[in-house]
Amino acid sequence: MTASNQGLTLNVCFNYGGRWDIAQAAASLAARGVDITEETLTDAMALAPCQDPDLVIRTGGEYRLSNFLLWQAAYAELVFSPSLWPDFGEEELDVALVEFHGRERRFGKTSLQIR
Repeated sequence: MTASNQGLTLNVCFNYGGRWDIAQAAASLAARGVDITEETLTDAMALAPCQDPDLVIRTGGEYRLSNFLLWQAAYAELVFSPSLWPDFGEEELDVALVEFHGRERRFGKTSLQIR
């Protein structure tokens, strides 16, 4: 299935806050008199050029998003790793990808609705 894939996008965000991103996008739209909808809000966000993630890996043994990609991660699969970021390597990535591969992606639907 992936034989023709040409690449992978990896985003590493530093000093980014999801609440800030949502608030600045809404303020920008309001200042321009643009209706605030899911589409216009998404387009006004700082990460608008990036696709929503399929997988978010949280390192450091924490089980929360901590204000990270609050809007964009709505349908992302979350994998939590006990490894700290500097120590997170190929083996930990393989574990996360195997876990992700075993998930049923439903995007807000039930299992019956996607079959």
